[in-house]
Amino acid sequence: DSEKSSCIVWFADATLRRRLSGGNLIITGLDRDQDSGVYQCTASNSQGTILSQRATLQFAYLENFKTQTRSAVNVREGQGVVLLCGTPLHSGELTFTWVFSEYPHFVQQDSRRFVSQETGNLYIAKVEPSDVGNYTCVVNNTITKERVFSSPTPLVLRNDGAMGEYEPKIELHFPDTIPAAKGSTLKLECFALGNPVPKISWRRTSDISFPNKVKLKNSNAILEIPSFQQEDTGTYECIAENSRGKNAARGRLSFHATPHWLQTMTDTSLSIEENLFWECKANGKPKPSYSWLKNGETLISEGRVQIENGALSISSLNLSDCGMYQCVAENKHGIIYSSTELMVLGTTSVFSLPALHPSFESSRPHASPRAISLWKRGTEILQRSERISLFPNGTLKIANVTKRDGGSYTCIAKNQFGTASTTGRLIITEPMRIRQGPSSTEITVGESIVLPCQVTADPALDVAFFWAFNGQPIDFHQDADHFERVGGSFSGDLMIRNIQLNHGGKYICLIDTDVESLSADAILVVKGPPSPPDLVVVEEVTDSTAQLSWSPGQDNGSPITGYVIQARTPFTVGWQAVDTVPEAINGNTLTATVVGLNAWVEYEFRVLASNSVGMGEPSPPSTKIRTEDAMPDTAPTDVGGGGGTKSELVITWEPVPEELQNAEGFGYIIAFRSVGLVTWTRAVISSPSVTRYVFRNDTIPPFSPFNVKVGAFNNRGEGPFSSIATVFSAEEVPSVAPERVSAKSLSAADIEVTWEPTASTPERVLGYEVVYWEDDTKPDTVGKVRITGNYTAVNVSGLQGNTQYYLAVCAFNTAGTGPQSVPVNVTTKKPPPGQPPQNVEWNLIGSQLVLQWDPVIALETESEVTGYIVLYRRHRNNDMYSIITNKTSVELTLNLNDNYVIQIKTLSEGGLGEGSEPIHIHQLSMGARGSRAGRLCTLSLSPLLICALSTLSAS
Repeated sequence: DSEKSSCIVWFADATLRRRLSGGNLIITGLDRDQDSGVYQCTASNSQGTILSQRATLQFAYLENFKTQTRSAVNVREGQGVVLLCGTPLHSGELTFTWVFSEYPHFVQQDSRRFVSQETGNLYIAKVEPSDVGNYTCVVNNTITKERVFSSPTPLVLRNDGAMGEYEPKIELHFPDTIPAAKGSTLKLECFALGNPVPKISWRRTSDISFPNKVKLKNSNAILEIPSFQQEDTGTYECIAENSRGKNAARGRLSFHATPHWLQTMTDTSLSIEENLFWECKANGKPKPSYSWLKNGETLISEGRVQIENGALSISSLNLSDCGMYQCVAENKHGIIYSSTELMVLGTTSVFSLPALHPSFESSRPHASPRAISLWKRGTEILQRSERISLFPNGTLKIANVTKRDGGSYTCIAKNQFGTASTTGRLIITEPMRIRQGPSSTEITVGESIVLPCQVTADPALDVAFFWAFNGQPIDFHQDADHFERVGGSFSGDLMIRNIQLNHGGKYICLIDTDVESLSADAILVVKGPPSPPDLVVVEEVTDSTAQLSWSPGQDNGSPITGYVIQARTPFTVGWQAVDTVPEAINGNTLTATVVGLNAWVEYEFRVLASNSVGMGEPSPPSTKIRTEDAMPDTAPTDVGGGGGTKSELVITWEPVPEELQNAEGFGYIIAFRSVGLVTWTRAVISSPSVTRYVFRNDTIPPFSPFNVKVGAFNNRGEGPFSSIATVFSAEEVPSVAPERVSAKSLSAADIEVTWEPTASTPERVLGYEVVYWEDDTKPDTVGKVRITGNYTAVNVSGLQGNTQYYLAVCAFNTAGTGPQSVPVNVTTKKPPPGQPPQNVEWNLIGSQLVLQWDPVIALETESEVTGYIVLYRRHRNNDMYSIITNKTSVELTLNLNDNYVIQIKTLSEGGLGEGSEPIHIHQLSMGARGSRAGRLCTLSLSPLLICALSTLSAS
């Protein structure tokens, strides 16, 4: 109140840079180190002092990246990769982008590439050759508009072959628990690496569908929930899936809100020696904590002053208790203040007593100093008896009330300042009975239940229902997600929605009226999936087995019926179920042997328990162990080869994955022999990533068949060989050139080349290659057209009009191309007219469309016009139709119930010319006629037709 305030002080350093103007604090020359912090002002006058809301001053900034060179990232084609941004020191909201190769070529996000606005990192689900290059992270501060660039990170492809297919691996996922403030916009990010590129989808585990406001962005990598509300809470799951499998990440969204008042105090005047009780209540998520201030100073609970949560009580008030009081409610999202004034008075007369409530049996007069009281029933003064008690504070107590005790009662109070009285009527009611109370029951997690609490009571009474859970009152505002009161005047049923394990326990319904109280209770047993097992230990390990033991978790109301074991290695994406002995592990078994493991691989294990409700959460993982080594038991696959140069035998294979190599010192044994021979020639390669071997020998005949097989070995010995494959040695190029080569121009852009196939030659011919060039003095300007098979003609397209070309033909096979034929030359036709048909007019009557246009005159450098082609497409079936004419008009029959697009082009020996502007004929246009330039437009059939004039179309 500006009229009452005499002084306003800000809690800030009084320097030359800081000054007060009225109630405002002005700071000039802001400094990040000196001025950052929390500010608060006080307002004081003769009545007391109060504090303002807090104000926080923060400074946005963005420092530069460190300048050191970033190491190259080496990946295989088909592998996923994460490029780290390494965000520099900053304050304020940031946005991230990535530059590819050079600025301003930014990485375009799609289902394969994603830039996280949480981590700043670039995620590529599956690397392709086009991804090779330098990547630079760009960070923007949205407040200061500063922008900084990281050092480039080179992305390089390894030369040891492409990555095979594998299931999705979620590299970017949201936290397990996410607090969200009411009304905020929440964005969840989820992205996975995988081959093929995974598809991302989202669901709520409660199977509640998403509201319409939820948006999916960036190929579903971002889930956005605008204006977050209580009903949006729950567990959200991101699923990444491809043809090799799927994985999921989940997190729970919890509702958080700043405190707001449900109940505050009002200015109060009380007499000396009276007692003060104030209570303030606030709602918020998490539940707010409370504190109290008097004249801006924190109140401490001691002596006459007692503070419990939002309640303040002061006994035996005196004048020193006068002042301004503030109740403060605070949670981690905010703080609020409620202010009120306390005045303590010494009275010179007795206060009037309140009227006695019809169902109350006592009344207390208030006076300062304390008054002397007496009670009358009607005109009779009441005296103490076995049933009637009179207390010094003015209270009247009547025990064992009967119907005869009803009637008017008057309380009279007097002190040296005067006398006052009050009269009320005592009404005796029928006793209340519980008609239906809650009963003990069992329920499953996620279900809902109603606990009844219904009474029969006197209609004159107001009935209040209260519920307690495990001895604590239920807060229906705080726990509105799960608890709700339902029912009418004499029904206080409790509905519990989406029950969780922590909701199991004792529930008490308390029924209260002005004259009596009753209660009823029930035990609620909540059943759910088992809690995670614990202490998973690997007790014994071989090259293919591991013996595990574990301790059980809580069964959560339903006996554990079985266990499942999962394993993870550096070569798997996520956790995978494994085979065990026994195959089915029952709920009483706490040991099992995992079988079918790979030798010399590092494993970790976890256990999941199940009961009649479902599968529980997994245990913590075991410590990592490595299985024993062993000889290889997997042979290389896809053995083949062929090609190469003269006197070479090229052998290829698919390498054995690292997780199947079984021991150190892994390599390959290549065995080969000419078809028909018995003895094998062997070669050894000690590198596990090599996929190709070339045997060179001048005695190898060209294109000769060999039997080939490839085996594996390691430090423990040799493993199996692959099945035998037939591979041909390198062949020689064809030695004979095609003959009788001829060429003719088909248009301005096309030449047809024909030849006779090569004469009998010992070399294999797979097809033919036509080479062509413009200038015979510069044969390096060569174009090529290759055709596989026994063909003797091919069209060369995409040429320049009115240009001389030289052409030659040669045969080819896997070894290369043979000698060229004698070149021939030919000149292409002149190009078609570059001028499209002009001044196109159309006239539509009924279903008949008449088109007219001006003739096109070719230039000397262009081919003569030989006619025109009218192209038109129906919208309904999208088929293209054409009509050829040597006139400058044509008549078409159209379907009245369809739309059309029409275009006219010139015909010439050089090819099709430029097309006219498209003409759009719509159903509304049927019965109108118009022109390309809008010179003609009439109405004939439809009185509601609107004809728009345009230089582009008439319709």
